[in-house]
Amino acid sequence: MSETLLIGTGNPGKEAELALLLEGLPWTVKGLADFPSVPAPVEDGDTFEANAVNKARYFLGCFGVACVADDSGLEVEALGGAPGVHSARYSGEHATDITNNAKLLAALDGRPESERGARFVCCIALARPGQEVHVEIGAVEGRIAFAQRGPRGFGYDPLFVPEGHARTFAEMTPDEKLTISHRGRALRKLRAYLESLPCA
Repeated sequence: MSETLLIGTGNPGKEAELALLLEGLPWTVKGLADFPSVPAPVEDGDTFEANAVNKARYFLGCFGVACVADDSGLEVEALGGAPGVHSARYSGEHATDITNNAKLLAALDGRPESERGARFVCCIALARPGQEVHVEIGAVEGRIAFAQRGPRGFGYDPLFVPEGHARTFAEMTPDEKLTISHRGRALRKLRAYLESLPCA
């Protein structure tokens, strides 16, 4: 019987991406919906790594099974790295993708393309019973578009154009996005690590 691996996120978009890249591993991958409801972990770390580790440890403590959790966000050069770790709550306590994207566009209003450089960063943490937390990091450089484009993805995907491409993440298929995205890069590193582990 394979060991359970919990994807510790309440974000359906993130869960789908994580599940896609964990397919085929000798683990029984489950989501939070497969477990009793618990309060969301507090995300008060100063770095993506601190938040990812905190979430993975939290769900491991709640359910006693291995947990993968990530923290990711957008860093915009012209905004001094903002929204950074506050990406999900950039427009306030009740932020949505729509309000976050609107605030970002407003903050960059009037800036030429040369001043719209940005990067997506993703830190993924794996917490297992009795083991040290394992961390992987992925990043992708790009720029912020002048308007939202594309029906897919989530978060800032309709605004982020990865380096070397003309389309936003939201204009790409899930497979295309995962090939180059920050989360895809971090997950492939994690997958290689998971494949090296003896699985119960």
